[in-house]
Amino acid sequence: MSKNLLHTLASPELDLLGPMLDQHDYGWSASFQGLTLRTALQPIFSISHKRVVGYEALIRAFDTDNASVLPLHLFQLPTTEPENVLLDRLCRYLHIQNYSSLSDQVNWLFLNVSPKVVARGHQSDSFFGQLLERTGLPPHRVVIEIVEQPTDDSEQLRETVAYYQNLGCLTAIDDFGAGHSNFERIWNLSPDIVKLDRTLLTRAIADKKARQILNGIASLLHQSGCLVLLEGVETHDQAMIAIDAGVDFVQGFYFSRPSLDLTRLGQNCPDLEGLLTDYKSRNRVQLDPTQQITDFFSGYFQGAVNKLRSGQKLDTACSDLLNHHAVSRCYLINTLGVQIDHTLISQAIARNLDPRFIPLENTSSADWYRQHYLKQALAQPEHIQVTRPYLSITGAYMCVTLSLAYSHQGEMKVLCCDILAQ
Repeated sequence: MSKNLLHTLASPELDLLGPMLDQHDYGWSASFQGLTLRTALQPIFSISHKRVVGYEALIRAFDTDNASVLPLHLFQLPTTEPENVLLDRLCRYLHIQNYSSLSDQVNWLFLNVSPKVVARGHQSDSFFGQLLERTGLPPHRVVIEIVEQPTDDSEQLRETVAYYQNLGCLTAIDDFGAGHSNFERIWNLSPDIVKLDRTLLTRAIADKKARQILNGIASLLHQSGCLVLLEGVETHDQAMIAIDAGVDFVQGFYFSRPSLDLTRLGQNCPDLEGLLTDYKSRNRVQLDPTQQITDFFSGYFQGAVNKLRSGQKLDTACSDLLNHHAVSRCYLINTLGVQIDHTLISQAIARNLDPRFIPLENTSSADWYRQHYLKQALAQPEHIQVTRPYLSITGAYMCVTLSLAYSHQGEMKVLCCDILAQ
């Protein structure tokens, strides 16, 4: 590559890249260092809409014998920064040229931006706005993917992302959950979409705790104002986990592989209706465990409340409850959330107390005002409430809490019972 060409790339010109593209019956291709580059598109589906909402553009390279060249090897070819910029721009030019030729006038095009180009700042990428103008692709149909990685200049990264956002494009953080992922970057960059790395999914298959973490991450990202995409879904079971996690979009071989045949996009859509039907069926068979707990313990619990109303002490009133092997603790709270007297601990729990958490055992006068089980009980007196499984601060184990607000001698109290969540 000549020095004059490299110098010109410092101030990018579309006219320089145009001659590197060729049109064929199957679409557009590009030439780079003796290789032929083509666009492959992989569909991205919305679970709720049950249809395609976008495509990720992926580069495919072929040598002179039409043998496939791994993308990793392609992106190792540039030896200088200007060459890296050239290849990045050429790929995006090719993808947008191909996508603009499709009949689809609604869905998003997801484009990866080279981390090295991002690090240079938006000044070196000002050609992108010109590219959109020339091809006629509306910026609101483009999602710019930023790969998660460490950066020495977070301010420059923020300015670069703002450049795309100001153009009217959406932005996405890619591979969140792997490598250098952190929520600070989410807060700083305010992306529209966060793509969860498939390692979160593979861990969730084998580990129940990892599945809970996946669900929690999706929830936190939603609260941060981001839509969530789970990539790398390859099996039916993984699709079930994705649905249960509450993610908005899915991508992966289970739904559709990347395709070079851009004329047949959307012709082999997966049966998302059937997938959701299967999910609903599984959830009907596997009843909500919290409801099962309520049904099973309601007699014991209501009996304890009746005994408290009759004037019996807490330990006597709750004796039947505490004799059940799944019950760990019983305690009373006033309307301000302050615990009345000490906590009753079942014999099974007492025998297996973890000495590492002894500092958390004494809960006399503890304030539980922030807990949902108190708020729920006070909002609906005389009705048993049950929480979802959560980590108990008194012993660092998973439990659910039954609670019921009742009136005794003109004073409202709340009886609580912690039950081990297996």
